[in-house]
Amino acid sequence: AQLVESGGGLVQPGGSPRLSCAASGFTFSSYYMRWYRQAPGKARELVAGISSTGGSLNYAVSVKGRFTISTDNAKNTVYLQMNTLKPEDTAVYYCNAIYMGRGSNEYWGQGTQVTVSS
Repeated sequence: AQLVESGGGLVQPGGSPRLSCAASGFTFSSYYMRWYRQAPGKARELVAGISSTGGSLNYAVSVKGRFTISTDNAKNTVYLQMNTLKPEDTAVYYCNAIYMGRGSNEYWGQGTQVTVSS
């Protein structure tokens, strides 16, 4: 199983990049997909989550209204559209997949750095 993130980089404040996470090696529709982030010196935090049907949406308070999570089941890909970025959004963003059935299968991507700076 593999999760590969892309779309990070250096972004100006107010920018609107989109992160992508391509999944392979497992049944995408059976997993709840999440984006986490970890800023330097801070704990990893949940940013957003979504089921394969597009429901069960969940957002951190700090990003609600600015970030949108979505999936493309045909491409086994989950996206994180980030709008109105702030310097405090600077972090490594990780894609996560957790099995929605019985069992504890969980996968992580390698992370993609997002730096918000002018």
